[in-house]
Amino acid sequence: MNPLSATSWLSSLGTAGVFLVLFAETGLLVGFFLPGDSLLFTAGLFCTTSASAPVHLSLPLVLVASVAGAISGAQVGFVLGRRGGRALLGKIGNPHLHRGVERAEELFSRYGHAKAIVLARFVPVVRTVLNPLAGILDVPARTFLVWQVLGGLLWSVGVTLAGYVLGASIPGIDQYLLPIIAVVVVVSLIPLALELRRGRKRPSGDPDRRL
Repeated sequence: MNPLSATSWLSSLGTAGVFLVLFAETGLLVGFFLPGDSLLFTAGLFCTTSASAPVHLSLPLVLVASVAGAISGAQVGFVLGRRGGRALLGKIGNPHLHRGVERAEELFSRYGHAKAIVLARFVPVVRTVLNPLAGILDVPARTFLVWQVLGGLLWSVGVTLAGYVLGASIPGIDQYLLPIIAVVVVVSLIPLALELRRGRKRPSGDPDRRL
């Protein structure tokens, strides 16, 4: 099985693969390389295939698995960060993770807890490191729980349903997975780009920047 391939995870483990990938990507630093966005979108597509297709998934089960994996993974990451401190991140030498930490810290400083936690869901690597970073920075547990659940629902359900709607609208769309996945990755960066653009336009004293 290729751990970088969404199709490989789904064809090998089915719905269980959705839960495992999302839990590891959002809760464990070692899961930063896993294909969260593309897996959700591809899982949605596979919910529209015929029952006799090589990979066919149940939409309700995929939604339950994705929400459970996204929310429980983020909460585990938060607890690990709070207990392990910055040493948890310091033990990881991967440059991609360190860049993710820098971007996550920028989100916190620019937008505050609520917006940062929600926005991070849509940015690969950042959604991996922001959860333990929130624990390290002593973000209130209740605040983190509320906004990570909201962000987790928007991300997991939204991307899955996008794949499902596209698959239901265009028969045979699953034959073009690679270019579709590339588009998904680009689209996943749009919310962050829009917020960064808005942030640059606001005056430095604008209270909205500290929500």
